[in-house]
Amino acid sequence: MNRIVVALGGNALGKNLTEQFEAVKLTARALADLIEDGNEVIITHGNGPQVGKIDAAMNALLLEDPTEEKTSLSMCVAMSQAYIGYDIQNALRKELTRRGLYKPVVTIITQVEVSNDDPAMRRPTKPIGKFMTRQQAQRLSEQYGYAIAEDAGRGWRRVVASPMPQYIIEIDAIRAASQEGSVVICCGGGGIPVRRKGEFLKGCAAVIDKDFCSALLAENLNADVLLILTAVDRVKINYRTPDEKSLDSMTLSEVDRYVGEGQFSAGSMLPKVQAAARFVSGGKGRKAVIAALSDAGEAAKGNAGTVITA
Repeated sequence: MNRIVVALGGNALGKNLTEQFEAVKLTARALADLIEDGNEVIITHGNGPQVGKIDAAMNALLLEDPTEEKTSLSMCVAMSQAYIGYDIQNALRKELTRRGLYKPVVTIITQVEVSNDDPAMRRPTKPIGKFMTRQQAQRLSEQYGYAIAEDAGRGWRRVVASPMPQYIIEIDAIRAASQEGSVVICCGGGGIPVRRKGEFLKGCAAVIDKDFCSALLAENLNADVLLILTAVDRVKINYRTPDEKSLDSMTLSEVDRYVGEGQFSAGSMLPKVQAAARFVSGGKGRKAVIAALSDAGEAAKGNAGTVITA
């Protein structure tokens, strides 16, 4: 049996409520395959489109009634964790029941501590919300003061600070629930970003990259495999050029070389590759795999996707 942390990308959740409801049915089948094979599975997920829509909805309320209290971005992350977790756990419970398997499935609303001194807090880079034209993005920037940027050639999006995760506040609860036999959904959207204020925690306006948080979670849980499921079947170099090549495997030294060459986009594949390498480098025998959702079962065995090893 392997302990596997599964990081679900946006394709596993869809872009709106209707798409999400349908997408999690397919996601549940892939997750159930891993569980049925006897693996201990802990699930994380992104929230880029969802948290952006929640934030936009809260801003719209503020425009209608300026006396309304502004909802913090950290609170929007918490909302996204709850409703995405709700959909995943219900779909997974249904799929497991259909197969005659009984496993409790639980969502843990998760806070993740970031550093007050992280330079990323002053340099927003993490895309959230829907894709826009340049004109729409500029209008949003002028209206709300948001930072905007082009996202991997796919359009323009709002960008926010993306500090590195330092500590998962609910890690003991996650570990206990998983060891007791529950399938745990946690660290949604990279976790609710919080900073220390004396003895207490306070949310901050940021979004933590879910792949880096997943790597930290996998390290804390002493996982055997970090499985990052995304929209592509393998990591590619020379992407969208005549020399494009899919990679079956990468060593840590190859990761360093490709990152140094600028092979991976900061808005998409780069954090996945870096998070995978960070997890692998932290302990002997660890393996990370970046693969398509449909290949989850074979990827966990190292037979699909791009396998990263020391």
